This record gives sequence, structure tokens and C-alpha cells, in this order.
Amino acid sequence: MATTTIDGHEVQVDEDGFMTVYEEWTEGLGRELATLIGIDELSDQHWEAINFLRFDFSEQGETPTLRRVNKVGGIPTKQLFVLFPKKPAKKMAYIAGLPKPHGCV
Repeated sequence: MATTTIDGHEVQVDEDGFMTVYEEWTEGLGRELATLIGIDELSDQHWEAINFLRFDFSEQGETPTLRRVNKVGGIPTKQLFVLFPKKPAKKMAYIAGLPKPHGCV
């Protein structure tokens, strides 16, 4: 595993730049990670999705899919594409400091 510095914090990342240590993430890091991928401001709706991902990951041990975020988290898939354009599952996981979801290229 590699390390990188984000928002003044040294964090462990994989070869794709996704954080690998759940406990290293903070909301400040989440904001910085969002900025790095072109999402300049995180609304309450963004945080609802991010917080669901982090909670579900802590319970299930893997990054939830879009389907799970929709069915269990109650956030419509269409809304996720508006909040996190083009690749919402990948972008949400990146911002939430979680591994890339299975099935993401």
C-alpha cells in the first residue's frame, strides 16, 4: 500500500488512489477528496449518501453498490447521478474514504 498526503494528513491508498484505512477518514478529508474530483461543495444530500456508505461499510464490510444505496439507503439512483455525475458509485466511495466498489472499472 502507498501513502499520500491529503489535506495535510498522510493516508494509506491503493493503486487507484482510494483510501484503504477506514479510521483515517475525516469530514475534512471528504471535502478535499470531493474537490479533487471536481465536486466543489457538498450539500446535505451529498452527506446523506456519504454517511450511508460509511455506516453500511462499517456494518457489512464492503462498499455498497448503487442498488444498495437506493434500496437500503433510500436515495434514488437518479439523484445519485445528479449529485455524483457520471460514475456515482466510484465517486461516492472515493469521497467517503472507502474501497472502490466491486464491479467498478
